Amino acid sequence: MRTTYMPSAASIERKWYVVDASGLTLGRLSSEVAKILRGKNKPIYTPFMDTGDYVIVINADKIAVTGKKMDQKLYRHHTGYIGGLKEVTLRKMLETKPTEVVKHAVKGMLPKNALGKKMMKKLRVYAGAEHGHEAQKPEVLEIKY
Repeated sequence: MRTTYMPSAASIERKWYVVDASGLTLGRLSSEVAKILRGKNKPIYTPFMDTGDYVIVINADKIAVTGKKMDQKLYRHHTGYIGGLKEVTLRKMLETKPTEVVKHAVKGMLPKNALGKKMMKKLRVYAGAEHGHEAQKPEVLEIKY
């Protein structure tokens, strides 16, 4: 009788990847990053375990979108007070907080539970080209679209 291989937490090897987001479409980049954070690119992928790798996204302020999304896509949040619904367009969000745009898109593609929160901790997003993770020796990940 054969048994199914189950990876233990100690046996999972985690790599670091760096992705240059300049010129890439937001949704296509986010889906590839979410796939790596989940570990779906590995043969040991298990849905209920965190088998993914670390991802560093640089140049988040140079992300591209198609159509009229710059002016029509809205980010909404409520302050908790009466009439406290705040709306910000994608164009304004890229000017003020470009890292939050990528984080928000990736978070929507991960599980909506404690496992998804754990996976989000392995994502690092930077607006510019510099990041402070040279000590981890990240591999450059090419996303072709």
